[in-house]
Amino acid sequence: MTNASLGFRGTLARWSCFAARWASRTLGRGNGGMIGGLVALQVDPNIMSKLAGERMSVVVTGTNGKSTTTRMAATALRTQYTVATNDGGDNMDAGIVSALNQHLDAQTICLEVDEMHVPHVMDAISPTVLVLLNLSRDQLDRVGEINTIERRLRAAVAAHPETIVVANCDDMMMTSVAYDAKNVVWVSTGGSWSNDATTSPRNNSAILHADGDWWAAEPLEDGREFRRPTPDWWVDDDGLHGPDGLSLPMHLRVPGRANRGNAAQAVAAAVNMLVSAEDAVRAAESVDDVAGRYTTLQLDDHEIHLLLAKNPAGWQEALNMVDRTADSLVISVNGQEADGIDLSWLWDVRFENFSDTAVFCSGERGTDLSVRLTYAGVEHELIHDPLEAIRACPPGRVEVLANYTSFRDLFRELRHLTGAGAGTADDPTSRDH
Repeated sequence: MTNASLGFRGTLARWSCFAARWASRTLGRGNGGMIGGLVALQVDPNIMSKLAGERMSVVVTGTNGKSTTTRMAATALRTQYTVATNDGGDNMDAGIVSALNQHLDAQTICLEVDEMHVPHVMDAISPTVLVLLNLSRDQLDRVGEINTIERRLRAAVAAHPETIVVANCDDMMMTSVAYDAKNVVWVSTGGSWSNDATTSPRNNSAILHADGDWWAAEPLEDGREFRRPTPDWWVDDDGLHGPDGLSLPMHLRVPGRANRGNAAQAVAAAVNMLVSAEDAVRAAESVDDVAGRYTTLQLDDHEIHLLLAKNPAGWQEALNMVDRTADSLVISVNGQEADGIDLSWLWDVRFENFSDTAVFCSGERGTDLSVRLTYAGVEHELIHDPLEAIRACPPGRVEVLANYTSFRDLFRELRHLTGAGAGTADDPTSRDH
């Protein structure tokens, strides 16, 4: 693609993006991705479509796992193509425009997209593949009710029948989004969160669960049964399984069952972009860090392993990732706007009894967390400052589980104290949120 193909206004928007990005970095105001995209969109509201052009593309969306799945999918695509991606996490319009602008000559596009932005992003770039991960309560005071999001996503899928939809058949809400898609690939991710899947978004019928299956108690209006589809791809402890008897071992460097599901969907997406399954699995296996959220840092006599969780489903999966052999666990919760001010969801999370681990709760809402842990029977100590909580831990390995702003602020402090590459592209504190 050339500047000429963008037209005068598009070219002006492109160079305005570069200028704003440069100014932001020069002034130390962040890496400039968001401000660059915002300026470009002001100059030319159609710049996203112009920058995307006719390139093959993958869009990844869902409540949890977007950044990890996008990183895995982009890494897989790089085995065959050059790739424009925002796999650092800027997943709204401005960040997407900035990412496309940085890689105008890339052969393919792989984008993480916020759920509410998917419809108009699909209209702008007409993706080859849409990956639907999961849909559950997030920050309801910011985003909105999940049935509304489901309807918007379902309409977007219907408006783009040519798009291949890679959907998580274990997630009832995303299954509803993709149920009528013309080209759908079903993936079983092994997800276990069902608290937000009690009634069908299509007819309010009760959803029943048994032995890994789910189904609606009543048929759809057209008489069809609404039930968990048979997966084309699935993942288990042995590895990844797919069409035509495909079975591949898969040994990921990122922890947790949820990430095995993310990898399965990333591989399925890459295969539908003409990447071999073997290459895609090897690429997913190479991913070890996504915007700092699986980072291990050494601070004095503490080896600190960082985990990020942002909502009930994410917290439940993150708790499953916690290394139970660690010497200490620090759980930190803030309640700022970016976290969602309503933290009543803490009572929906099954906090385990870490009987052999020293547990500390911290953060701006550490008192709320302390009450929840007390009711869960978890012995703990309350220290509001997460860094001081880490320092109070006995020497050894410390698992740190934090929500968004708590993770962001602690990550910034730890990188400053350890000198571990602060300000890199994967540093979430370097982005304009």
